[in-house]
Amino acid sequence: MCSIMAYCGEGISREQLKKYFDRTLSRGPDCSKITDTGNGLMAFHRLAIMGLGAEGMQPFESEDGICICNGEIYGFEKIKKDLISKGYTFKSGSDCELLLPLYREKGTDMFKILDAEFALVIYDKKTRSYIAARDPIGIRPLYYGRDGRGVTVFASEPKNLVGLVDKIMPFPPGHFYKDGEFYCFDDITAVDKVCYDDIGTICSNIREKLVKGVEKRLVSDAKIGFLLSGGLDSSLVCAIAQKKSAQPIRTFAIGMSGDAIDLKYAKQVADYIKSEHTEVIIDKNAVLNSLEKVIYILGTYDITTIRASMGMYLLCKAIHENTDIRVLLTGEVSDELFGYKYTDFAPDAEAFQKESVKRIKEIHMYDVLRADRCISVNSLEARVPFGDLDFVRYVMAIDPEKKMNRYKKGKYLLRHAFEGDYLPRNILYREKAAFSDAVGHSMVDYLKEYAESRYTDKEYAEKIKKYDHARPFTKESLLYREIFEKYYPGQSAMVKDFWMPNKEWEGCNVNDPSARALSNYGDSGK
Repeated sequence: MCSIMAYCGEGISREQLKKYFDRTLSRGPDCSKITDTGNGLMAFHRLAIMGLGAEGMQPFESEDGICICNGEIYGFEKIKKDLISKGYTFKSGSDCELLLPLYREKGTDMFKILDAEFALVIYDKKTRSYIAARDPIGIRPLYYGRDGRGVTVFASEPKNLVGLVDKIMPFPPGHFYKDGEFYCFDDITAVDKVCYDDIGTICSNIREKLVKGVEKRLVSDAKIGFLLSGGLDSSLVCAIAQKKSAQPIRTFAIGMSGDAIDLKYAKQVADYIKSEHTEVIIDKNAVLNSLEKVIYILGTYDITTIRASMGMYLLCKAIHENTDIRVLLTGEVSDELFGYKYTDFAPDAEAFQKESVKRIKEIHMYDVLRADRCISVNSLEARVPFGDLDFVRYVMAIDPEKKMNRYKKGKYLLRHAFEGDYLPRNILYREKAAFSDAVGHSMVDYLKEYAESRYTDKEYAEKIKKYDHARPFTKESLLYREIFEKYYPGQSAMVKDFWMPNKEWEGCNVNDPSARALSNYGDSGK
């Protein structure tokens, strides 16, 4: 990961901007730079992943523009070759160096052709204006606001903007900003033509596209590792990667000391694919002592996101402190495409697809946010194969009737697509368990018990009244909200609401986001 920030006008000094920008120094600890555009400031903290030399340091500057980008551009070699044929020259191996020449050639149409996870800001010297953009899923973070002078400010994280702007908002994925307006360049959920192919053809395409999605994310000048929970999604990423790697890949799993569910399954996968595997064990004190820091890191009050971040943050912390790995592949975005436990309750195919659209559009505020913050705060980079643009477009277009759980097994298409020698069958067809539960049921129980001890029933009833937006509905959610407000006062609108099952569906009207609250949880927690 890297960190970017742009103050798009006059009125702030380098020293003042640096105070805000250095709040995300962990995203890019290798090198930092602030550039004066003549009409504002652009800042960059670097985590070197591609083009490790000093020549790859940003901001990149040309005679007609300046660019900062936190991103990975896949297949950039072909774009670079085309630009060289048009007379452009390059001084580094960085994929992001091609963005200014591409902007010169294509203008804002460039964003439609990028196969990338990115958040960027370009200063156009000719028009003296700023252009910003974010990838269609929002894998890379970007936030914005306006200060007291009315100047627009962009930054990788909301913590960069606290105290500088009045209202902090997430930059909408799949949009670019120009001349004060946002324009959609790619709605990744839009389906032009529904795919009614047979199951065999669909599963073959799913397998081919996910394999390509993993393969392109193995290209790195820095060392790569893999988060392995033992669940379907992370296990598939690891299995595919191992097949594409000449040497054993490095996999990492985490669990509570007393009742970790995932550790045994992660070890089964690691033994099967013959990875170099590491287990990290945590306890109650590690969880509770990290809670406030995790909420500050995340910039959310959402229960699901916070619970799931506890294990992920501590695992990434251990990887950062004990290895030389800089890139981590993860399993996010699969559930939003193929379904959760609660989507088994979808009343029909149209409702299933509508829920998938909603979740993909909002995932940048939840699971993707979790992965980004837990990994980047530990000076690592996240790559998300299930978020591959071609893969997401294809799965979104599949007839939702085929994606629903008509097979007595959720996410059947994904499982069926990888039958063979990728994974042991018991892993491939293992029931879904939420990550926060699978780290150990005790972890969530400890968090809930701690919250219960903080408030009497009377205190809880009084305290929740002060919140109009996303009002807390349990003592646990109140605890998280109060910690959030300590660091991000009045900024709750950064997150749409609590991530919860669709309460409009029969069987989903629950007051806890954990799949454990659902009647179909079954063997998920075993």
